[in-house]
Amino acid sequence: MARLKAVLWDMDGTIAESERDGHRLAFNMAFEDCGVRWRWDEARYGELLRITGGRERLLFDMNTRGDAPTVSEREAVARAIHAKKNAYYAELVAGGAIALRGGVLALMRQCRERGVRMGIATTTSRSNVEALMRVHLGERWADWFAVTVCGEDVKRKKPDPEVYLSALRSLAIGPLEAVAIEDAPGGLAAARAADIPVVVTRSAYFLKAPIEGAVAVGPGLHDRRGWRPALRAGDDDARGVDLDDIEGWCAQMDSVCDYP
Repeated sequence: MARLKAVLWDMDGTIAESERDGHRLAFNMAFEDCGVRWRWDEARYGELLRITGGRERLLFDMNTRGDAPTVSEREAVARAIHAKKNAYYAELVAGGAIALRGGVLALMRQCRERGVRMGIATTTSRSNVEALMRVHLGERWADWFAVTVCGEDVKRKKPDPEVYLSALRSLAIGPLEAVAIEDAPGGLAAARAADIPVVVTRSAYFLKAPIEGAVAVGPGLHDRRGWRPALRAGDDDARGVDLDDIEGWCAQMDSVCDYP
């Protein structure tokens, strides 16, 4: 394993529980605003997360509904609903409804202190990234990241590796000089297809999802307990996962599989 030069962050589910606390709620608000009777409960939304991308999720769901628009109309309807959903999501974020996951800000600050560059590699929209990051990191949030690759920047969304390959090109580094932080099998597959080591911090919708091929998997960056491979126990367990831990996992390069 080469020296770690960059940490690449997924967005939804990894930096924040934004799927659970934001996107689903915003979709339902957009449905109501558009006058459609659809509503996604937590169980249905969890199923739909197997489809990457909000607009793509809408189109997939329409294919299962008897009251969906005609096939020729669906793309336009999906774009209209998705635009309203993004606006409602921004309102939820601005109102403080979506917090960063525990340990995320501490690790980001440590990266900045040590000169480890950071990037965002997500297939959510840039407007969603900007809304969340501006609230938590301030108006100059983009200064925290050497590269930000969003859904509009790629032709193929996760689990395709394009978003990660684009980030590596922008950073001019090799895959073994980076680590990806993800929360779900699709993101894990995308990073691994780009040959990037992956640390998986399970999110609310993927607590029981099978994980295969990560260098580490655990409940979140906020706590040192519950990780595979296990972290050294001590009096400071509550301080969370840090760069030394991540570099240690990457140096071992053992493939971890976790099937709850």
